[in-house]
Amino acid sequence: MKRPHAALLSTLLAFALGACAHAQDAAPDDSRNHPAVSAEQLATEKPVRTKHAMVVSIHHAATDAGVEILREGGNAVDAAVATEFALAVVHPAAGNIGGGGFMLIHLADGKNTFLDYRERAPQAASENMYLDKQGNVIPDASITGYKAIGVPGSVAGMVYAEKKYGKLTLEQVMAPAIRLATDGFVLSTEEAGEYHDKTLSAFPESKRIFQRNGNYYQPGEFFRQPDLAKTLRTIAKDPDDFYHGAIAKKLAEDIQKGGGLITTEDLARYTVKEREPVTGTYHDLTVVSAPPPSSGGIVLIEALNILEGYNLTRWKDRTPEEMHLLVEAYRRAYMDRSDYLGDPDYVKIPLEQLASKDYAAAWRKSIVEDTATPSKDLKRPAGFLPPPPTMSDIRHESTQTTHFSVMDADGDAVSVTTTLNNGFGSAVTAEGLGFLLNDEMDDFASKQGVPNMYGLIQGPANAIEPGKRPLSAMTPTIVLDKGGKVRLVLGSPGGGRIITTVANILLSTVDEGLNIQQAVDAPRFHHQYLPDVLYLEPGFSDTTIEGLRAMGYQLKISSHWSDGECIAVDPETGELEGGHDNRHTFGKAAGY
Repeated sequence: MKRPHAALLSTLLAFALGACAHAQDAAPDDSRNHPAVSAEQLATEKPVRTKHAMVVSIHHAATDAGVEILREGGNAVDAAVATEFALAVVHPAAGNIGGGGFMLIHLADGKNTFLDYRERAPQAASENMYLDKQGNVIPDASITGYKAIGVPGSVAGMVYAEKKYGKLTLEQVMAPAIRLATDGFVLSTEEAGEYHDKTLSAFPESKRIFQRNGNYYQPGEFFRQPDLAKTLRTIAKDPDDFYHGAIAKKLAEDIQKGGGLITTEDLARYTVKEREPVTGTYHDLTVVSAPPPSSGGIVLIEALNILEGYNLTRWKDRTPEEMHLLVEAYRRAYMDRSDYLGDPDYVKIPLEQLASKDYAAAWRKSIVEDTATPSKDLKRPAGFLPPPPTMSDIRHESTQTTHFSVMDADGDAVSVTTTLNNGFGSAVTAEGLGFLLNDEMDDFASKQGVPNMYGLIQGPANAIEPGKRPLSAMTPTIVLDKGGKVRLVLGSPGGGRIITTVANILLSTVDEGLNIQQAVDAPRFHHQYLPDVLYLEPGFSDTTIEGLRAMGYQLKISSHWSDGECIAVDPETGELEGGHDNRHTFGKAAGY
């Protein structure tokens, strides 16, 4: 593996001097600051290395839960289920049983599959439910409170994964989470600060549990959740209770009492979808990623197809010339995202055409190597795609998301991204049940052409409809070498910035020789077609910034975003390398 060149090290050192903000799948311009790793650490950064198995997540206790299950004989799926339930306890801003997510699975025998346990719109949902009488979007209606809640899928997803692909029992893999909820865990300074969220204060049950009715938790205190522990015990013994039993009844009653739409019928109708992952190639690697209703995989593959026509290594990592090509690829792929992507059960999506190498080559012809293309001037290559869908074609993410990666000793790999959407979701805690509920309805198009909380423009393909799953940017990804062995397990939160975060990490490791820790920690950049703005994290040099401006880019330097928790496999030794994102202070890569 190549050593990082001097230009990259200077960029990484500059990044170390920037303040790191807690901005998971959270609002990108969150200004809360946390200390970055030191310049000395970045200059010599090495990933955590293990010989057999590994878990990487945003919380040390969740990572430990996954490793515990691996040591007890569980496989990667067992460990993933244990990690996700533990995150619901120790990372309530994003870990959840009241939200949804995606699980990408690669088995050592070559099988790839994708579990979609994304939230669904209630049956009473309607296209214009968040508009006032004048047709304007009602502020925060799809973000905060009971009416913002979609039917949660996380419990169904974990139960499905465990039953079909795990080796252990649900009670075994849920034991660490139940223990953490019962006995509690020690809050760090960063975690205790998160619980000061003002929106939580607006809902009595959330204020009681997470803020002790205003007597806020302090760093070093134990945080125990007896209501959540009871709910988890019930799920472990009888998971059907969540969707058809006493939990379902209590949950629906509480949501309706608060003015929400979810009924016991909505919960009973929820199903997990097992889908075929989208698959593409980048040079001699196979990229396996998330299919719709995630836009992540197809947008990632489309961007990589465009970039495959360039020799990116000649420009070095994160120089203006290289960044320009990446940004132009992102711009074009995000344009297609806005027009074509939605729930595949409700709209026909031209995946084959979008993933076509010929289509990417046609897009590449429109890129000028030293000049930005204004988004308003983009014209999609003709002859490849059908017209974008209109409403007549339709059949009747933020910000707290978290990602984790798992590999076991047999070579199975799991990439999971799960979400409540906004920080602490809707801020509603189910009364007596102890868990927060999502605000995933904001990932639909509240109004055609009006951006959501991430600034993403939503088209008719993502209109609100009963039972529909909202479009997502979550991009759990597994990269295989030419022999079909795992090379990378990737993913991140970050709202609309997830896809570019995953692409940046992938390209930095594959094309520029960064180790996985350096790639995860390197400063990020993002463009999503509209608005026509290139977003940069702090840490880029003045030379890079001025070089990008000279090409015609409008720049916005915001606080840090996303949280890559990734694994690489050393192609020479076969050892696993874990990259935990140092933008946060309580995560961990570990294994044995």
